[in-house]
Amino acid sequence: MAVTVKEITLWRREIGNQPGTLASVLEPLAKSAADVQVLMAYRYPGDETKGAVEVFPISGKKTTAAAQSAGLAPAGIPALLAEGSNRAGLGFEATKAIADAGINLAFVVAHVIGSKFSAVYGFDTEADRRKALSLLKKAQKKR
Repeated sequence: MAVTVKEITLWRREIGNQPGTLASVLEPLAKSAADVQVLMAYRYPGDETKGAVEVFPISGKKTTAAAQSAGLAPAGIPALLAEGSNRAGLGFEATKAIADAGINLAFVVAHVIGSKFSAVYGFDTEADRRKALSLLKKAQKKR
């Protein structure tokens, strides 16, 4: 499987840290038949009463309306999604290429299922995202 790296728009909402809050945000998306590929939900360090949920993709009129009804909005966090065949050392190579270019990661969330990986990289600026997109594509070609 070829590796793909693309710019994405995360949709985000701050939530209270209570049972059922995440499910209530996801319900309108489920009812709209949204096919969510990325879901991140977490508490804020230092304030365990609050947290956030982030999802991708949100596209099309029906799904966009459902996301908005759930209180989600485009996050404005420059992010990339990388997907492809996994191999040992891939995460190191990607983060090293980013670090060597002087780019700070705001966050990274990655996982492997079977032989495939998926990673979401977040950046401080749009310029960093554009630069990292090029770096990640080059790093993947070296495989």
